[in-house]
Amino acid sequence: MFPAMAYTLLSLSLLLASTISVTKAQTTPINGSASALLVFGDSTVDAGNNNYLFTTFKGNFPPYGRDFKGHRPTGRFTNGRLGSDFVASYLGLKDDVPAYLDPTLSLEDLLTGVSFASAGTGLDTLTAQINDVIPVSTQLDYFREYIDRIGAAIGRREAEEHIRRAIVFISIGTNDFIVNYLALPFRKQTFTVGQYQDFLLMKQGEFLQGLRSLGVRRVAVVGLTPFGCIPLVITLNSNGSGENIIDDRRCVESYNALSRDYNHKLQRALSVQHQRFAQLGGGLVFMDVYQATYDIFNHPAKFGFEESRRGCCGTGLVEGAFLCNPTTPVCPDASKFVFFDSVHGTEKVYYLTFIYSLRGPIDRLLRG
Repeated sequence: MFPAMAYTLLSLSLLLASTISVTKAQTTPINGSASALLVFGDSTVDAGNNNYLFTTFKGNFPPYGRDFKGHRPTGRFTNGRLGSDFVASYLGLKDDVPAYLDPTLSLEDLLTGVSFASAGTGLDTLTAQINDVIPVSTQLDYFREYIDRIGAAIGRREAEEHIRRAIVFISIGTNDFIVNYLALPFRKQTFTVGQYQDFLLMKQGEFLQGLRSLGVRRVAVVGLTPFGCIPLVITLNSNGSGENIIDDRRCVESYNALSRDYNHKLQRALSVQHQRFAQLGGGLVFMDVYQATYDIFNHPAKFGFEESRRGCCGTGLVEGAFLCNPTTPVCPDASKFVFFDSVHGTEKVYYLTFIYSLRGPIDRLLRG
């Protein structure tokens, strides 16, 4: 959690540098002690794996990617780069992390890191089934295949050392709530909210155990954002219609409270997991993105934004995936918007999240 003064100073620094494009803004890379960045999770870190699936959860068409290098859509659900891309750049590995399922990957692409993530997925297997996307268990299977591929190229022992020195980056959990538990009746019939949170934490623990068994030693886990401030969530939970949906754009604070509660539980669970990784010479860090993103969502002008309750694409109230497409009107300057579509942040938001919430924990993880 960042003190208000720290936020203000950081905001002023960013505003003074407003003439610099976010896509070009770089922090000084730290030492090259990380061999690769290996990414797991959902649409916040999916670099295009869903391009190769039969699912509606795709972003491989304009206007997605319009500010990415070459102005090309990659499958990222934003206008440019993701937080995981900024982490890879900070580590001095590469500017962006490609999707593992991309058939054009080179050995260098594989060795410096890939994303196994799938938009629409969750820790709950049912979440992935609802959306016809890749469950985390299959992401782990792809990781096993990845280890075999690099082992065949550089040798088994070298591959083991490579995995040991890599950083695993995990961002997942929001879909389990907004697409699954809060939207559909199935899990409510079995779990209370608290029980469902515990169920997800159990699944997270199983996933981390799977990573440990495959030789992973350094892990960074991203917490949940205040998903009650997502434009689509606000729209779907509006008490009225017509003008009320447009004018009353307050965050759904009951959802934000759920997010905070889950993050607290997650942080406690991860402290136990950290000890298990530490016993093997590694470590695990929790990346608390809640307070920083809440401040951005609710005080956008402080960070140079003009709009935080609607996305840049279309009306910004409901558009996302195939509803945000080449025929959809789009804002002229995405950097003035917190959200690109009605669910996902703009590149600028991912960059600010990296500065406020990701960089510090990555430094701690590298220091051991």
